[in-house]
Amino acid sequence: MTTATAPDTIKTIAASAQQASAAATLDHATALRFITCGSVDDGKSTLIGRLLVDSRAVLSDQLAGVSRSGEADLAQLTDGLAAEREQGITIDVAWRYFATPARKFIIGDAPGHEQYTRNMVTAASQADCAVVLVDATKLDWQPGEPALLAQTRRHALLAHLLRVHSLVFAVNKLDAVTDPERAFHHIRAALARFAHEAGLSVAATVPLSALKGWNVAAPQPGWCGYDGPALLQLLERLPCTPADAQLPLALPVQWVEKTASASADTTQGRRVFWGRVATGSVAPGMQVQVFPSGQAARVAQVLDHARRPADAATGASAGIVLDREVDVSRGDWIVAAPVPALTADDDFDSPAATTAWPGQRELSATVAWLDDEPLAAGRVYWALHGHRWVKARVRRVAHRLNIHTLAQEAADALEPNAIGHVELQLQEAIPAAAFTHARVPGSLILVDTASHRTAGAVLVR
Repeated sequence: MTTATAPDTIKTIAASAQQASAAATLDHATALRFITCGSVDDGKSTLIGRLLVDSRAVLSDQLAGVSRSGEADLAQLTDGLAAEREQGITIDVAWRYFATPARKFIIGDAPGHEQYTRNMVTAASQADCAVVLVDATKLDWQPGEPALLAQTRRHALLAHLLRVHSLVFAVNKLDAVTDPERAFHHIRAALARFAHEAGLSVAATVPLSALKGWNVAAPQPGWCGYDGPALLQLLERLPCTPADAQLPLALPVQWVEKTASASADTTQGRRVFWGRVATGSVAPGMQVQVFPSGQAARVAQVLDHARRPADAATGASAGIVLDREVDVSRGDWIVAAPVPALTADDDFDSPAATTAWPGQRELSATVAWLDDEPLAAGRVYWALHGHRWVKARVRRVAHRLNIHTLAQEAADALEPNAIGHVELQLQEAIPAAAFTHARVPGSLILVDTASHRTAGAVLVR
């Protein structure tokens, strides 16, 4: 009996191993990119250090290098700049990598100081999840729902505006309060109220102690009246940000390469247009159009990052060779060809084809203002859209968002770190779209023409 069933047992074991291997490959292929954010000294760097240590992503000599008197300063595992170590604060975004048996992770440690909000915005624009830390020791939670810190509210709102797919509130330092269960109950209620009023979708609110490791990598059952998963277990289950794959093709051209080997080939163009696919996908045979010239062509060949012929989906870097010579420069866009409009048999006037990405010179947008100089109506900035630079003039400041009351207040300027609604007029048309519809075509960066400092993050409405 045993001999007869052995081959079947071996097949079953082999099939199970293949399924496990495939599942592991899938999980690791979809690495989660998340950031920690919130107010200064809320424990963001310590939390990341704890995750790295508990996942065994730190070597013993690295841990010894940040230890003093037998105690490890976990924050120094991510604070790599000399100024950060001297001042005990995070200034720039530090990216770290680690993995568990279930998933790979890319962590961004964002600074909490208001003057470094631009760095937080840069990190959040690339994140699938934002873990907003809340320091329980800074809030007056004993009477009831406490007032949240301004930077906690600002970072949560910015993550929401930047289409970060998952938002997690982590109530930290509960080991240092007298009644952690009551503190967590009141703080969680305040966070829930804020999220409801602001229209935020929150994946979870987790109590933890980054210093002691409670509810970070392993759950602490019943602590603070919470029986849910630990933070790391929760992160292993969160989805990545869905790509804008169902939209028509849009690819901003970053680099134009002339191929010497194809000089005698008249069946296709002699140049390769390199860029990252912003929306949709591209494959040989597709009809495309160049923006802003409007020239039409057909895709003759698509190359991957290793110059091998392959189709390219959203987020992939690709080189496109067209079927004929077309004038394309850095900053131009290769987009899907316009869709011909249907006409009746007796209609003498042919309607214009429908363009997937029409050019726009006037934009209504939400701005996260990052410069030290206020944004004022009438000022002119450089605007970067994809890889194209155009001049942009602020026609009007429509309103400013009060992060405390969430009310839209009338304003004629935006102070540093403010969020508001403005109207822009561009010197040239760009293929912009609403940011909620498409991330890359819907986002711009404003740069001061004199200082060349990044002044604002623009999200097209």
